[in-house]
Amino acid sequence: MNALNTPSFMRQLLVVLGKEIVDALRDRRTLLRLLIPAVLMGPFLLSALSGLIASLEDRADKREIHIVGIEHAPTLRNYLERQTYTIKAAPADFEAQLRATRLLEPVLVIGKDFERELQQGEQPTLELVSDSANQRAAAGVGTLNRLLQGFSSERSRLGLALRGVDANLLQPVMIEERDLASAQARATRLTGIVPMFIIMAVLYGALTAALDSTAGERERGSLEPLLLNPAPHMAVVIGKWGAVALLGMAVALLANLSFIPAQLMIRSDSLQAMFQFGWGEVIRCLLLQLPLAASMSALLMAVAIRSKTFKEAQASSTIIMTLVSLAPMVSMLNPGGEANWYLWVPGLAQNTLMMLVLKGEALTTAKLLPSVLVGSTLTVLALIYVARSMRSAVAR
Repeated sequence: MNALNTPSFMRQLLVVLGKEIVDALRDRRTLLRLLIPAVLMGPFLLSALSGLIASLEDRADKREIHIVGIEHAPTLRNYLERQTYTIKAAPADFEAQLRATRLLEPVLVIGKDFERELQQGEQPTLELVSDSANQRAAAGVGTLNRLLQGFSSERSRLGLALRGVDANLLQPVMIEERDLASAQARATRLTGIVPMFIIMAVLYGALTAALDSTAGERERGSLEPLLLNPAPHMAVVIGKWGAVALLGMAVALLANLSFIPAQLMIRSDSLQAMFQFGWGEVIRCLLLQLPLAASMSALLMAVAIRSKTFKEAQASSTIIMTLVSLAPMVSMLNPGGEANWYLWVPGLAQNTLMMLVLKGEALTTAKLLPSVLVGSTLTVLALIYVARSMRSAVAR
């Protein structure tokens, strides 16, 4: 351990670190493939989200309803027009259009005997037609259903009033809703995918450098001569690992920064008001990636060091990339809410912590410590394995 603290060891480590960084920067084609998606990530994601929300808001502002048979329900027409809704005749083939996602609104179908049954005190049936596979049409079902419930409630109250009965008897209890979520927390229902993109930026930023500095050098025949130098193998390993982790963090930084100018592209006023991603969020999200960048860089090097070619190393690293990339999906698919064990899983822990940042909640030591411990442990074990593998390669 004392050898690791000597000035000679540090000089050798820095030499290897500088060499690896220069080698990584020379491969401009690979850098562009990494940096361009990271820079465009924020604008593309927020533009797509804001476009979707803006289209939904525009549809809500138009206040249009597609109806079949409105001529059979003058009373309902009167109610809808008083609610400032515009009635449009649904196309004859509305069912086919709903299935084909050409019609993006649910359709209300009214029977011929609607008005007669309503006047005689019977219970006429209204058919609300949609397609659950047509997400935009399905999104309008709730609004139209609430509107029809309002019509039903109004008719009930008028009927009771005509008979001298207090209409308030229909609603003996008043219900008031109170939402405890802040505006930032509500925004995460839409922007919850942002942490996943940042995690992927870290992984793919470190991937190429990790494979190239191990399996790539072995394939080119430059790894063995490097190991024959008098520099300690651990200095070589830490130097290579440092360059890989730095590249992963550099790509993560660009991915984080891309969300700042991207906010200017948000077309939805409601999303722009809720989504707050400033320099404070950039710094906190970046710091949260340190354990992930350190551990994944070391793990990818450990996987690649045993590979003879770059392609073989790519195939071997696929399982790590897949598991860590998909880990944040656990929180999306788990209806039971966040569990404490999330903080002990690489990738999932970073996603959970970044979601807290986006919600504007505090990051406590108890929440931060598990990811740091796991990241540090994986890093140390993987680097020791890489150093031993290098020594065995020299011995052969």
